[in-house]
Amino acid sequence: MNDERRKLTSYLALLGTQSFSALGSGMTRFALVIWLYQTSGSALETALLSVCSYAPYVTASIFAGALSDRWDKRRVMLACDLCAAVCTVVTLCLLRAGALRPWHLYVLNAVNGLMGTLQQPASDVAATLLVPPAWYQRSSGLRSLSHSLNTLLTPVFATALFALAGMEAVIAFDLGTFALAFAVLLCCIRIPPVPRADGAARQGVLSDARAGLRFVRGQPLVLTLMLYLACINLVASAYEAALPALLLSRGGEAALGLVNACAGAATLLGSALAALLPAPRERVRVIRLTLLLSMSTENFLLAFGRTPIAWCVGSVLGWLAIPLMNANLDVILRSSIPPGMQGRVYACRNTLQFFTIPLGYLAGGLLVDRVFQPLMDASDPTGVLARLFGRDAGAGAALTFFALGVAGVLVCLIFNRLLRGHVWRDAGRV
Repeated sequence: MNDERRKLTSYLALLGTQSFSALGSGMTRFALVIWLYQTSGSALETALLSVCSYAPYVTASIFAGALSDRWDKRRVMLACDLCAAVCTVVTLCLLRAGALRPWHLYVLNAVNGLMGTLQQPASDVAATLLVPPAWYQRSSGLRSLSHSLNTLLTPVFATALFALAGMEAVIAFDLGTFALAFAVLLCCIRIPPVPRADGAARQGVLSDARAGLRFVRGQPLVLTLMLYLACINLVASAYEAALPALLLSRGGEAALGLVNACAGAATLLGSALAALLPAPRERVRVIRLTLLLSMSTENFLLAFGRTPIAWCVGSVLGWLAIPLMNANLDVILRSSIPPGMQGRVYACRNTLQFFTIPLGYLAGGLLVDRVFQPLMDASDPTGVLARLFGRDAGAGAALTFFALGVAGVLVCLIFNRLLRGHVWRDAGRV
């Protein structure tokens, strides 16, 4: 019991400091998105920031997971955090020299994405090793809670600090949060080693990667859920690409910050529910219903809404139930995958579930810039499209959200049918 309490205390310290560092990183990203959109006026160029982050993350994930299972988790996390800090320092130097260009950010985001490929499976396995199984749902809720707080606070703090002291102050805060998290992980956290099966150490990286893929193929429920989330991520990342184009065109930085803050508040409430509610009878059913609620509300309110109130209501409905979905998915994965396999399987999950994210960002930017905005500019000013979506610079983004809403609902209906025969109840539950 004392050992479990010590591990749980270490996990909470790790979660708290890493979340604080993520707040600083999120503030820098938020300020740079505004800077780039104001500089270029292009949804596609802004979306390329995320494409460059996710492309290496997805392509290298399978091999990174095999390496993560072999390497010391703490050292991997320390090295990745240090690399991210170096990229932030380079950004600061370029900014101070007046030489910062969009391609610099693309390259730096690609380097950060590659480091995240190693860090994510190491962090996931570390959580499994430090958290007792009875705390899996609560710990997932706490992780979602910290993410929600960051989502809520990032636009508020970033906007305020940027207005008061400039971009350099935002980056300096980011580096300060990194220093705290790095010091705690280096000096105070001890992550237990992962027990490996006999002969596993003699296998090569390619063999380890294939073992992860074989495990996923042998778990139909896990595979179906990963493919479901891959399709949802395609829609969600296109949403992320189109959101700045809609809100900055129609409401400016204040509207973008307000809607992001509402998303953070909604996920904060959802995370608290995930941490406090008892385990549901059927976790798969919760996943199905929460995703359907999200996909059938927010995109349509962004498409047809013309006021910040409508956009904020959509944001709340779209994000409120997502932490419940994540918590139940997390329990299913952690309970299905042996700890010694988790790095490889989570890496396969990253590839299968997240490969659609860079595609979605590209699609969202292209749909706004090259398809729907030109279509709206050429449409009849008195026609149906103009009456529904407007004629301003945000009309193309509004039409994009309508298309995403239809696509999201169709995805949910198809996978709800595929998952209807799958039932997951926790061990020992009747």
